[in-house]
Amino acid sequence: MTQAVGAQTPREIVAELDRYIIGQDDAKRAVAIAVRNRWRRQQLSDEMRAEVAPKNILMIGPTGVGKTEIARRLAKLTRAPFIKVEATKYTEVGYYGRDVESMIRELVENAIGLVQETERKNVEDEARRRVEDRLLDLLAPMPTSIDVGVESPDSPERYERTREKMKAMLVSGELEQRRVEIVSEQKAMPMMIGGMQGEQMDVDLQGMFEKILPRNTVRRELTVAEARQVLFEEECENLINHEKVNAQAIELAENVGIVFIDEMDKVVAGESGKGADVSRQGVQRDLLPIVEGTTIQTRYGYVKTDHILFVAAGAFHRNSPNDLMPELQGRFPIRVELSDLKKEDFVRILTEPKGSLTKQYAALMETEGVQIEFQDDAIESLANFAFEVNQTNQNIGARRLYTIMERMLEELSFEAPDMSMGKVEINAAYVRERLDEVTSDEDLSRFIL
Repeated sequence: MTQAVGAQTPREIVAELDRYIIGQDDAKRAVAIAVRNRWRRQQLSDEMRAEVAPKNILMIGPTGVGKTEIARRLAKLTRAPFIKVEATKYTEVGYYGRDVESMIRELVENAIGLVQETERKNVEDEARRRVEDRLLDLLAPMPTSIDVGVESPDSPERYERTREKMKAMLVSGELEQRRVEIVSEQKAMPMMIGGMQGEQMDVDLQGMFEKILPRNTVRRELTVAEARQVLFEEECENLINHEKVNAQAIELAENVGIVFIDEMDKVVAGESGKGADVSRQGVQRDLLPIVEGTTIQTRYGYVKTDHILFVAAGAFHRNSPNDLMPELQGRFPIRVELSDLKKEDFVRILTEPKGSLTKQYAALMETEGVQIEFQDDAIESLANFAFEVNQTNQNIGARRLYTIMERMLEELSFEAPDMSMGKVEINAAYVRERLDEVTSDEDLSRFIL
């Protein structure tokens, strides 16, 4: 499964990212090369492959310019396990918050999901066949006693004819609303031990309890349509080789996993060396062995982090990447700066991406039978509002467009179900009428926009 990840060329990766993210070419090129290098590593001999480490990336730039979206889209494009964490989450409880190793456990959980999705597709046909047999057993149960050689209601020949008739009706969909009783098993809820549950519990202890916890048997009366879905999920679960899934998921996480660590600038310690600074320094120390390469125990087995790609990001307004621990700096050799968004960028963000906001809102309103059409001057006006509010208030980048658009279309969204008109043209005047009052009141714009 890992062979296919990163098979796209850097040019192909950048072209795909361009469909969703405007600008930030340097960052796109850096991540595209990093992913391609993973594919190149897979082509090497075992001896050389062990020596090649990933070139981790540090993205530097203000919020809302595309740092997270680049990493997320990259993972989706390459079908790689991906997890986004915030570095500040590890400093919230006393000196330490969550266990830093939990990011790797979450990464493996995501890898499990990816592998299970693939394995599920491989067993779906067999699962459907088994479900059909189980439904037939419920609809035409085998008689408790059969008079062999006698044409009676309980004879083998009569039973087979009944079953074939039921099968034909089942396939044609005639029995979808008939009710049947099924017996299914459900896992008991995991118990709390000393206030611990999930990842906080010792991995071995957690696995042991999962094995010994009793399964509850539940009888339910459902329609054939409902029972089919329940039985299908059960059969897929039974057909999947979970040991194989776990092994493949660990391999996938180890070789192509991507961990995105946001707010890296927030764990830079100040000069006091007390309180919160001790916590921040502690987070850096805890991150270091994971980024350098260590082995983490998970419920599915041990995971080596040596070849996981780490992408860190931060605004670094009040400090510099050079303020991080020297050892940690050295583990992020590739640094790329992302630029602030200009008015022209907002225009492109509103129109060019495959899932741009204008296209999203047009699709949402169309479900109500209302067609909205954005004129060019409306796009210009929206971009200008977003840019100006970012300049006068806190700069939140492209996220500003969400609040601008929602405010502008609030009335239309509310009235759409009751509107008789089929088309609404949105021009600059429409935009100004709904946004001028808010943006002109600086105090109000802070709360609304």
